[in-house]
Amino acid sequence: MTITLGAAVLALAMSAPATADPWRPGFERATLTGFASLPAQTFVPGSEPSGAQLGTAPINGVTPPFAAQPVQGFSGVVRRHDGTFDVLSDNGYGAKANSADFLLRVHRIRPDFRKGGVEVLGGFDLKDPDGHVTWPLTRPDRTLTGADFDVESIVRTVDGTYWIGDEFGPFLLHFSSTGRLLEAPVPLPGVKAPENPFLDGEQPNLGRSKGFEGMARSVDGRALYPLLEGTVTGDPAGALRMHEFDLRKRAYTGKRWTYRLDSPDNAIGDMIAVDRHRFLVIERDNLQGDAARTKLVYLVDARDQNLRKTLVADLLDLANPRGLGGFGETFRFPFQTIEDVVILNDRTLGVLDDNNFPFAAGRTPGRPDDNEFITVRLSRPLLADPRVYL
Repeated sequence: MTITLGAAVLALAMSAPATADPWRPGFERATLTGFASLPAQTFVPGSEPSGAQLGTAPINGVTPPFAAQPVQGFSGVVRRHDGTFDVLSDNGYGAKANSADFLLRVHRIRPDFRKGGVEVLGGFDLKDPDGHVTWPLTRPDRTLTGADFDVESIVRTVDGTYWIGDEFGPFLLHFSSTGRLLEAPVPLPGVKAPENPFLDGEQPNLGRSKGFEGMARSVDGRALYPLLEGTVTGDPAGALRMHEFDLRKRAYTGKRWTYRLDSPDNAIGDMIAVDRHRFLVIERDNLQGDAARTKLVYLVDARDQNLRKTLVADLLDLANPRGLGGFGETFRFPFQTIEDVVILNDRTLGVLDDNNFPFAAGRTPGRPDDNEFITVRLSRPLLADPRVYL
């Protein structure tokens, strides 16, 4: 396939010395180069009430229910090449039982790293007006909610449509550029979570909401690589399956890899392709604030069945020589869930937190976390495939 690249893309791809070895380990301390924040209490204008199942007691200083839909829970990011990004909100409040009034949505945002803020430009709800979902949905208008799916990963394909990874099935979901479900949810053969609508008394073999937390699109646009967050029953503890899904055939190819967590107590947060064989993966513990110990970005190599891991950034130990965000010389990204990574250039990553509004308080105890968007400069180039930037 012949692809014509713009000069800017070529410049990014060729920014490293020609003699550099992309397989050589040795990334050193990464540096914070940008900080922007969206306040936790940001809501979709004119939207429906939300959070009715959270009770009425204050949580981190805010009291549910809410008069509108919060802009929160960023669990996937897509770069739009005009300074804006699409970000996917997850199922809402962390469980199927308490998220029936949270509308699944893709938001469009623009970070301003000079002023340190994030502008919400709009977005769209996810819907199934054509009845591709065959089991009962929460709402008669078939707008999808956090009780229907737990959406955690998103990619945009060359035709402008979106594929989204769900954790309840786990399913792959194909949406139009405006959020219309285009075909039936695609199940993962042989794997079912407790929320799967087709259990029919069968014992689930995946933990609750442990489906497709991460998903990458191949650089040639022909395949998806969804990565489970949880270990399938019978697999070694801390071993996560990564599958290959052929977009032309709409079928899994049968190819499978294993990502091994540093600890079985950890989880992955997101994944993106670097080239044909390599991916970036966020691995994290389930802790926040001063207790957080593991918030890492790994470069993994799929030429081995067991994905080889090279640490490229420790998000709890970023150099901050400019004191960005009002923080000291060492910047920590101490959030419970960090679920968004995007490649901005060959040495710079964008990383966002999932703020779990209103529950998480990793930045300031007793105060709900904001949606933070940071840029991180790596100590050396990734030597990414130029198609990453298309």
